[in-house]
Amino acid sequence: MVTVTTCQNGVRIVSEQIEHVRSLSVGIWVNAGSRYETPEENGITHFIEHMLFKGTHTRSARQIAEEFDRIGGEINAFTSKEHTCYYAKVLDHHAGLAIDILADMFFNSVFAEEEIERERAVVLEEIYMSEDAPDDDVHEILWGAMYPDDALGRPILGTEATLATFDGNMIKGYMAKHYTPQNIVISVAGHIEPGLLEQIELLFGSFDAAPEAVETVLTYPTFTAGEVVKVRDTEQAHLAISFPAISVKHPDMFSFVALNNIIGGNMSSRLFQEVREERGLAYSVYSYQSSYEDVGVFTIYASASKAQLDALQHQIDKTLFDVVTGGVTEEELENTKEQLKGGFVLGLEGTEAHMSRNGINELIHKEHRSVDDVLARIGNIDMASIDRLIEQILTAEPAIAIIGPK
Repeated sequence: MVTVTTCQNGVRIVSEQIEHVRSLSVGIWVNAGSRYETPEENGITHFIEHMLFKGTHTRSARQIAEEFDRIGGEINAFTSKEHTCYYAKVLDHHAGLAIDILADMFFNSVFAEEEIERERAVVLEEIYMSEDAPDDDVHEILWGAMYPDDALGRPILGTEATLATFDGNMIKGYMAKHYTPQNIVISVAGHIEPGLLEQIELLFGSFDAAPEAVETVLTYPTFTAGEVVKVRDTEQAHLAISFPAISVKHPDMFSFVALNNIIGGNMSSRLFQEVREERGLAYSVYSYQSSYEDVGVFTIYASASKAQLDALQHQIDKTLFDVVTGGVTEEELENTKEQLKGGFVLGLEGTEAHMSRNGINELIHKEHRSVDDVLARIGNIDMASIDRLIEQILTAEPAIAIIGPK
């Protein structure tokens, strides 16, 4: 059972007791991601995520790492376009220490200039690494093509130019604006020992928002169709195609996941079978859905030799045309519903998965559906909703990005 406690300052603590495990996962979820950045701030959310591991007033970066290694725990973080999460997984009797360290990082990080310079070099290497991988870079180019005038189209990592401007004052100013009690959810799942939730409330339940705090207001971005080509001396051409789709709060969201599965989400999907298995046009071909608070996209990725690129594009077009004109079969729909049920339940076997699910549900939906409710919703996906999404998504003009030899 998921329980939500709201502290006096607005921080929400989401807890799920799982009696049969001996571990616990805890995450600090912040409603701050790259789409809330100004053009000048691009990449600072991700940079702050790095900097919180670089030392506090009482712990050095090395000590933070050593304390978690000593107890056999794991600590990490990630930044998305809409959220940041700092999380840890430990044995249940080490949970108090893990939460104390996370709180120390969250409230007492020093942001020393020498650490900022050192981490600036690390993130710059991360940017270079992404640009060196065309199967990653093609998606960044695609997002920039889809939303050229919106933060949603800018890279989470930022750019070399913006990265060069970040300093301690800029970091503290951004955190003062966005790291506010109303924007924070603490998610805990696993074997929760007595007193742990009280410790969390004591650590996180009394700080106030800074005067600079701002409400995170979304500006609805306009999808832009068209094609962008980046010439690179690669062995393969990398192709990414996106169609405007639906938001994560849309009532047909479960149907969107099912449609993606049927088209390119697994090894039995149409794209995998028709592009790779039957015609051998590509080794890698798949589709995925990306849904945010207000918008979403449906994306297809494939790579092939330059000589195969035309045939690859033609077959992808034909596969999508067949879906638009003929729909999906009852067998495909029933198979994908069973697969989604299995994937959902099997994916919840670890405490980290429960922590993540509960944290994101509280941030976005402010509701927590039971496993049985989710399984019922998957079971209720019908052909009418699939047909609506096919008509809405696959008949739209797409954005296309290609990286490859001239």
